[in-house]
Amino acid sequence: MLTTEMPSHFDDLEKMTVKEILEGINSEDLTVPRAVAAVIPKVEQLVVAIVKRMKKGGRLFYIGAGTSGRLGILDASECPPTFGVPDDWVIGIMAGGDGAIRKAVEFAEDNTQQAIKDLEEYVLHKWDNVIGIAASGTTPYVIGGVTAARERGVLTGCITCNAGTPLAAAVEYPVEVVVGAEFVTGSTRMKAGTAQKLLLNMISTTVMIQLGRVRGNKMVDMKLSNNKLIARGVSIVMKELNVDRPTARRLIAEKKSVRQAIESGRSSG
Repeated sequence: MLTTEMPSHFDDLEKMTVKEILEGINSEDLTVPRAVAAVIPKVEQLVVAIVKRMKKGGRLFYIGAGTSGRLGILDASECPPTFGVPDDWVIGIMAGGDGAIRKAVEFAEDNTQQAIKDLEEYVLHKWDNVIGIAASGTTPYVIGGVTAARERGVLTGCITCNAGTPLAAAVEYPVEVVVGAEFVTGSTRMKAGTAQKLLLNMISTTVMIQLGRVRGNKMVDMKLSNNKLIARGVSIVMKELNVDRPTARRLIAEKKSVRQAIESGRSSG
């Protein structure tokens, strides 16, 4: 039996009080960061390899189904506004297409050939990277996708929540974060999903830092797409240049970029 399908450590959930349910879920969630910490060496190997290839023009693709696919799309969609990168640097693809983001598409994850078709729409090249995400490690869509991508010379990795899976065997850089039984038996949107989200945060953020998209600890390349982000950008410029708010606002308004505002302020100062 897959670890993700093992019976919950809790039973008779319907007889529990609200507090007991919440405390039970929380007690299980506390185990996730420890499981993630244990696989950091594997994540490091994957990230180092991805950075080398992205510096040569490669892209990062996530492929998955269900919760795993949605988490990949979420992480990918946050990279352009957070780090100011083009929309095609980090791309999330899921079984069933964009419509499956909101509503499950029956049997989409069982098609072994569809993922590579979805990937080829982006015209894969040798410096690209594909990470397959599947809690079970047995999803045909994901296994088929990474297998075909690897045959084309693309770097492949995975995030799975079971040990010794077909998915892990199919890739060069497997990350197996085993979080154990779910509070609701088999509900991998819970601990497994949390582990996947933590790992995706770590992978994309570390890659972007290594690619020079963070300065100090600031998002100097973020897109200034709303008033909150503009205000954040003004604060960054104020601190970096030691200038007052009106000056920082003027530089942001002129340059439309935190990084360029800082560079302009320093060159003129």
